[in-house]
Amino acid sequence: MLEFWALASYVVTALGLPVAIAFFIWEQRKQRDNEEEEAYQLLSDAYIDFLRLVLDNPDLRLRSNEPLHSPSSEQRERMLVIFDLLISLFERAYLVAYKPRMSETEARRWNSWDDYMREWCRRDDFHAALPQLLRGEDPDFQAYIRHIAQHERATAAGGADTAR
Repeated sequence: MLEFWALASYVVTALGLPVAIAFFIWEQRKQRDNEEEEAYQLLSDAYIDFLRLVLDNPDLRLRSNEPLHSPSSEQRERMLVIFDLLISLFERAYLVAYKPRMSETEARRWNSWDDYMREWCRRDDFHAALPQLLRGEDPDFQAYIRHIAQHERATAAGGADTAR
């Protein structure tokens, strides 16, 4: 009987320990995926809140393809504050979600933010404000969004390939 229990303990050790380690790793990966999804959802919610702010300021024409011509000083100030909030949100998204090498899911999430950045960088008023908006921001983020802005300008002028 003693041999049976000794053999059983060896079997449990030989099989149970690797199974327990694999289960632990699987749980850790699942938790990390959930945390990444939560961070993405918080960023998405923040962008929706930003769009509500844009809707609350229709006189600034921020969702129009045409910039506001001859804005008043008060309109320019509101627009700059709104652009500043947007840059802050973009930087947060960059710091939280961007990686040089991403999984398919991470890349799909990031591409949404990249699309938002490209859309805003195509706006003349936003593009013109970028040098002021980027002061003090993360250097890697600055380089990333400047690259996007240059690419979008060149594409709009017909001087670049539209592929990313």
